Amino acid sequence: MFQLALQNLLSPMVLFFVLGLFAALARSDLSIPEAVAKLLALYLLLSIGFRGGAELAHHGFTGQMAATMAAGILLSFTTPFIAYALLRATTGLSATDAAAVAAHYGSISAVTFVAVTGMLGQLAIPYDGYLVAVAAAMETPAIFAALWIAPRETPMTRPSESRGLIREIALNGSIVILLGALLIGAITGQRGMVMLKPFIVDSFAGLLCLFLLDMGLITGRGLQQGWRHLSAAVAAFAVVMPLIGGTLAAAAAAAIGLSVGSTAVLMTLAASASYIAVPAAMRLALPAANPSIPLTLSLGITFPFNLLIGIPLYIAIANKIAQ
Repeated sequence: MFQLALQNLLSPMVLFFVLGLFAALARSDLSIPEAVAKLLALYLLLSIGFRGGAELAHHGFTGQMAATMAAGILLSFTTPFIAYALLRATTGLSATDAAAVAAHYGSISAVTFVAVTGMLGQLAIPYDGYLVAVAAAMETPAIFAALWIAPRETPMTRPSESRGLIREIALNGSIVILLGALLIGAITGQRGMVMLKPFIVDSFAGLLCLFLLDMGLITGRGLQQGWRHLSAAVAAFAVVMPLIGGTLAAAAAAAIGLSVGSTAVLMTLAASASYIAVPAAMRLALPAANPSIPLTLSLGITFPFNLLIGIPLYIAIANKIAQ
């Protein structure tokens, strides 16, 4: 396991993230234009979605796929209840802030999903393409769980606003591009993969390095600005909760009989925390919550933890428990 962790830590993707983190903390003027960063994110999600769709067309619909989808949705909905209970028992966060944080940790990080698939590619460990659809399905249940557990005195959205919230979640850019590319990949299959291979596959690793450099810069700057909001107990939660989510996903993957790569991906999804889709939803659903707390936790602590320690750990565990 140590050798695998070292191999991941010394991979170009992780080292470029560390470079960005160092540059931000050292207050370097290194930056990536926002338009370029958005284009990189769009490319990575498109590439993963298209490849997942092509794999789906190749293998077809299976019972294991349905079971994995159900497990992912269940994990996304139930994890916020665990996170909320843990936060209320161990930290001084208000009930509203705890519910907002819990929603972030029930949902998933598309960037962390990109990172684990990239590392699996470097290690030549295959995973099932339908996990792209599982990732998209895990974006939203946590939001509804947070609305369920939020204190009743918290100002909530009116029915008309709730419909707008649901629509905004469903049409979130990351979900649209993931599912859209998945559908196109499924329609065109291997023919489409052959046509787009230089763009979809060959360029992926290099552009991922550039994207993670930008993520390192964002993480470092977020830590500088948001650290004052965190107590030791709240910061510890951002490390403990991914391990809890990953453990639950490992049990589900073992019960379903997923492969090594698919087990690692499901564990990573359950261990990640959203900092794109959920913050926007929480601004509408729980306006009384302090947005700086979950953002600092998910982006400043959980994301680096998963990238540097978590993902190598999840892959190592998957090698032990998967079929």
